[in-house]
Amino acid sequence: MERITSFEQLVAHLASLPHRSRVAVVWAADPSTQGAVWKAIESGVARAIFVGASEELSKCPEVKKWEQYITLVDASDPDEAAAKAVSMVKEGEADILMKGMINTDNLLRAVLNKEHGILPRGNVLTHVTVAEIPSMKRLLVFTDAAVIPYPTQQQREEQVRYTTRICRSLGIAEPKVALIHCTEKPNEKHFPFTVGYAEIIDKARQGEFGACVVDGPLDLKTSLDRHALEKKGLQSPLEGESDVIIFPDIESGNVFYKAITLFAHANTAGMLQGTMAPVVLASRGDSIESKFCSLAASAILVNEK
Repeated sequence: MERITSFEQLVAHLASLPHRSRVAVVWAADPSTQGAVWKAIESGVARAIFVGASEELSKCPEVKKWEQYITLVDASDPDEAAAKAVSMVKEGEADILMKGMINTDNLLRAVLNKEHGILPRGNVLTHVTVAEIPSMKRLLVFTDAAVIPYPTQQQREEQVRYTTRICRSLGIAEPKVALIHCTEKPNEKHFPFTVGYAEIIDKARQGEFGACVVDGPLDLKTSLDRHALEKKGLQSPLEGESDVIIFPDIESGNVFYKAITLFAHANTAGMLQGTMAPVVLASRGDSIESKFCSLAASAILVNEK
């Protein structure tokens, strides 16, 4: 498979596949969620299962226009819609779960329900972003900007596992993974998590995460800029061309996410990983384009299993 370096290329690849992903959309009462789904249908990326919000959807001419790609499921309120949509994913009737006009806490309550939810016991729930930054010639995958405040060693290892899997679905045979810190030196006293980086690198060399190259600690610039790496007199097998950035905590991950969208005008796609299917957990304020890209990134992950 050719390496995918842009969302435009990603969508074109999905449109060429014989099957569309089935997206269970929870209470799509808002224009941005609806707009993202219409675009996913029109682009050949998905077919939609709208759970709840029937009154709002009945006013949309697109429901009639794209009726062959749409299923409507009744629900009395957003909580019931979430429970029904999660059940569809669990029963194999949907490939992707998408948040509409429902509070994130309410949706996560259904996702994480011990009896009926879709987070298998022992799995780590984390958030992964795929970003298209205009100044870069490749997609960048990073975690975690939304879920885990301070990852444990096990959680960080699972983040490496999830992100490298996403990279392979994008045609990157041997992803380069940077474990981020403010400097290139482990610091057991002030930043004890950096000591665990060596163990992750060791496991990567032993093939625990599949084909990939992991290095760190590295700062953000030396992870992504070969010139910065050389100027510091450093050597790294990543060669300043990282495909994946593993941030040390949610604070750095979230600031990076906001900074690249505000200052670098990046286009982003976000999803929860660790669940039985990707969960598009976009903010109500996210754009149609961002939600559409999140659907596309989730669909490539589903299709390349």
